[in-house]
Amino acid sequence: MNEPTILKVTSQSEEVSRSPREWVRKNLFANIPNTVLTLVFGAVAIYAIRALLGFILSGERRWGAVATNMRLLMAQGYPADQFVRVWFTLGSLMALTGLTLAAWRAAGRLSIGKISIWVMNTGAIFALFAVIAPISWASRIGWLIAAAILLSIGLGLWFGLRGEKKRPSGSVPTVWFAFGLLGVLVLSLWTVPFGHYAFVEGEFIAESGRTVATSTKLPFTVMWLILIGAYLFGVLIRERIPGSRAKGFLIALWFLSPFILNWIVLRDPDFDYAHIASTDIPLALLFAIGGGLALYLLSKPDLGEIGRIVAIGFLLFAVFNWIAAFFGWYPMLQKVRISFVLLALAALISPNFASDRKTRLRFVTGWIVLIAVSHWLVTAINSPSTLELQGPTYLGGFSLTLFVAVLTLLLSFPLGVLLALGRTSSMPIARVLSTVYIESIRGVPLITILFFFSNILPLFLPEGMEIAELAAIVTGYTLFSAAYLAENVRGGLQSVMRGQYEAADAIGLTTSQRTGFIIVPQALRVSIPPLVGQAIGVFKETSLVAIVGAFDLLRIAAYVVPAQTEFLGVKREGLLLISAIYFIVAFSMSKYSQKLEERVGLGER
Repeated sequence: MNEPTILKVTSQSEEVSRSPREWVRKNLFANIPNTVLTLVFGAVAIYAIRALLGFILSGERRWGAVATNMRLLMAQGYPADQFVRVWFTLGSLMALTGLTLAAWRAAGRLSIGKISIWVMNTGAIFALFAVIAPISWASRIGWLIAAAILLSIGLGLWFGLRGEKKRPSGSVPTVWFAFGLLGVLVLSLWTVPFGHYAFVEGEFIAESGRTVATSTKLPFTVMWLILIGAYLFGVLIRERIPGSRAKGFLIALWFLSPFILNWIVLRDPDFDYAHIASTDIPLALLFAIGGGLALYLLSKPDLGEIGRIVAIGFLLFAVFNWIAAFFGWYPMLQKVRISFVLLALAALISPNFASDRKTRLRFVTGWIVLIAVSHWLVTAINSPSTLELQGPTYLGGFSLTLFVAVLTLLLSFPLGVLLALGRTSSMPIARVLSTVYIESIRGVPLITILFFFSNILPLFLPEGMEIAELAAIVTGYTLFSAAYLAENVRGGLQSVMRGQYEAADAIGLTTSQRTGFIIVPQALRVSIPPLVGQAIGVFKETSLVAIVGAFDLLRIAAYVVPAQTEFLGVKREGLLLISAIYFIVAFSMSKYSQKLEERVGLGER
């Protein structure tokens, strides 16, 4: 009797490892047609790379325009005497990154074999550059020597540490490998003569053959040390703090960081402490105590439909306040309107916390923290800035591009999920409203929406109500992105098996619990590829904000730098730089998406 044949699907990580020579033979020169294609497209690639290098290294290129205006490209007109705030912001993000790596126990390891292949590939790239690049013979010999050194190191690792499987044995922690690479980049700032280019009191300075200014390399060194120090500190304390609590705290910090770092640290608001003591603090206490008491009562397990009716009443009252503000029926502080909206949303989800007293108190505590943070942020946003600006806003260049992209993704994601749930809902009103919104927004170009919110919307606002240019851009972009994101999530929702709904109903979950704990997590897992594609598109399309007058990375490189007296008409160098920046960020998000898909087992059966 024959034994049954068992078919096993092997993932990429389980494939049999091959040496570089075997990989090249199998993938590039397996047969005659494959060899011909490799040679033809290899020649085309070499020709294209040589042409690109010829453009970059041409004597006609004025890369001093990029080097001199690097601060302008990154932060536009942020005051130089306040630039320490920019470094503090970057340092805070480095600290959060280090703590996050420690809390999530980033225990990945890189095999010595993979590292040796990377080193040999880098050496091959250096050798190719030395051969085809239009450089002097002295530089060509230097690049060939560097290539030979790298190839020797790679071959030494490959053959010197070979194990039983004819591959190098052993591995190194991925985190420390990444820290080491960053350390090499930081060290290059101190040792490699990149040159010093700057405008000092209106005078152009170009000093080639020396390292960059201390005001640049010292802060980056400090950032690297903060990253490593935060990681070591997180490793030291992670065993003393419950993992779920630490992760929840870090997630909250990541979510709040764009708002706090932008409107508190970078903007430097001038607080009116008398007004805060007489108005802001009493309002915060009123909503914290009164709203907390209302939510505690609404989360009673035996309240039933009465709680839902009260929550809907809160929502209708909150919406009516905004309608009244639009038509100017009665005065009310914007902070109060926002607080009523938050209270209505919290009341709608209060049945999910209808449990024991401890759970209800935890819900009320979360509400108090939300009110404290939101009131503080609104006060900071409404307070005038102390910065002396040279342009219309304190953000510009890459900082503006990054801020618009991050804030748009943060705000559009929950809105897109709600729209997707509404479009797939069995409630006719929610389904129709969500469908009309999604199809209407998707039928209008993004630039039209940006023009409307930037130029047309202020004409319809009542007297005394204004919307800042940056807020208008983010609002319009968020509403546009949410419509497309909703369709991506809807595809994931439709992939969830009907049995998942029936199983959730069988164990007694409510509709909101079934949606939040069973359906949405599975839908988001399936939606990872289109969601990452949406995130990449959002980042790249931030370049459109230049059309409505914002000084983003593209506008500065294409219009501001070429208008300077020293660099009239120098545009191609800046455009090539921002093309590289967009590619690096988009490629990084794409690679992270692939790793995330592998970790959650997406595509495996």
